[in-house]
Formats: sequence, structure tokens, C-alpha cells
Amino acid sequence: MPRDDNVVVGLDIGTTKVCAVIGEVTSDSQVDIIGTGMSPSRGLRKGVVVNIENTVESIKRAVEEAELMAGMDVTDVFAGIAGSHIQSLNSRGVVAVSSRSKEITQADINRAIDAAKAVAVSVDREILHILPQEYVVDDQDGIKEPIGMSGIKLEVDVHIVTGAVTSAHNVLKSVNRAGLEVKDIVLEQIASSAAVLKPDEKELGVLMIDIGGGTTDIAVFFEGSICHTSVLSLGGDNVTKDVSIGLKTPTVEAERVKKKHGCACIDMVDPEETIKLAGIGGEKRKRFLDKLCVK
Repeated sequence: MPRDDNVVVGLDIGTTKVCAVIGEVTSDSQVDIIGTGMSPSRGLRKGVVVNIENTVESIKRAVEEAELMAGMDVTDVFAGIAGSHIQSLNSRGVVAVSSRSKEITQADINRAIDAAKAVAVSVDREILHILPQEYVVDDQDGIKEPIGMSGIKLEVDVHIVTGAVTSAHNVLKSVNRAGLEVKDIVLEQIASSAAVLKPDEKELGVLMIDIGGGTTDIAVFFEGSICHTSVLSLGGDNVTKDVSIGLKTPTVEAERVKKKHGCACIDMVDPEETIKLAGIGGEKRKRFLDKLCVK
């Protein structure tokens, strides 16, 4: 990709598929999607890389497809990260305003954030994100942008996201082996919430749930700030396996049936509708009432 600040590339390395998207930032700060690519993911389990070579091949195919659509070469990306190893916590930092005029500057904010991130993190984990929630100036809370304000004491509440060092490094290694540079690693649900949530939803309070193949990503917003993130080791693959075991059909067939006939509300299913399922080991196709598949 040309070194153009107006072009950004996102890479979503998921359990079931790898997606690449190329966007161009317009003059009015909107993003026009100019290229997308997708490839089945073969090297991850529950959001964590378990086979680097297979992951590299999936990344290459997805990026090549996006490059072909956009008509440009990609050299650096923003890579998403997920997995059950993700943990989060909230912390507070407190500092004294340093300038003689007692006017808060960016340096004061940086010192407050540094104080907030001084928490005990085990050696096998690293901090992925430090997200400011709100600032407090001399006991006046609810401040989102304190630069230029006058005060003696500055406090900041932050949301800290941590991940396993090995898992993060395996993501970096997979992307690098695919011939790409990682500009930054972004937690999946933070990227998803930026894409789908509106400011008023974040202000009123909202829970965003992103259900993937191997994991379910959760993000909670209140009063315009993120206050909780977590990753559950459950996803669409669990439903597929349940269908496969319950109906005694191969996993591929169970996935097809889930996508084509799956329904979360039994009242929406025609009780007379039937579906055909392939048997295991060459057995004849079996016929089931569709309603039986959702009870």
C-alpha cells in the first residue's frame, strides 16, 4: 500500500474466516470502502492462533482479494485480536497540574494516564489498550476534554485491556510472515463498536455483543465511555457441534443446516416443513421436521 494517510487497511483474523478491508478517508472524515477480501480460517481455535502457517495462508488470500478489488498493494494493516485470554480492568490515576498558571496541558494528561496504568500485570500479559473514560478536575467529574481548563489536581479514569503476550505475538508473527507490517493491534469489540454504535447509544448505555465462530466479544458503554470488555469462549461453532451431535450428521452438513434453517424463535417455524440431512459414514439422507431442529 502506498504510504498514504488517507488509506487504511483492517484485518480481522477470526476463528472461521479472515477478512480484509481497504478504506479511503474522504475530506469530510468519512470512510469509503474500496476493497474487501475474505478467506476461510484454518489456523485458529477460539480466536487464538494454533497453526501459524495455515493462518498465514488465510491472511494472504484475504488480502490478495482485497488488493485486487482496490487496485493497490497492501503493505501495512491494523490487525484485530480476540480470544479468551483477553482481560480488562478499570483504574484511576491522580497527578498535580504542573504549570504555574495551573492550566491543564497534554503533558498533564499523559502523566495522569501513566499513573493510571501503573497496575500489577503479570509477566505473561501485556497492555493492549488504555482507554480514558472521564477526567476529574478538582473534584469536578464528567469531563471529557480537560485541556485548557484550570485546576490544581487532575484525575483520570481509564479502561485497561490486557492480553497474553504469546497470543499477541503469534498474531504479529502471522501477519509479518504474510509480508505485511502491523501498524497496531486493535481489540475486536472496540473496532466493532466504533463501526456500529452511535454516540447517543454510548451515552445512554449499551451492551454490544459480537458473536463469532469461536468466541463472543462483549463491550459495555455508559455515559459515552467504555466501562467493560470481555471475550467468551463460545460462538457459532458450538451451535454447529450441537446440531451435528443431536442429529447425527457431519459437521459440514450441520453448518449448512444451521445457516439455512436455523431459527431462534420456534413460533416462526412451519411445523410441516421438513429438511434433509446427510448421514454419517455414507448413510442415506434422513428427513426431519424442521421444528424438531430448534426445540
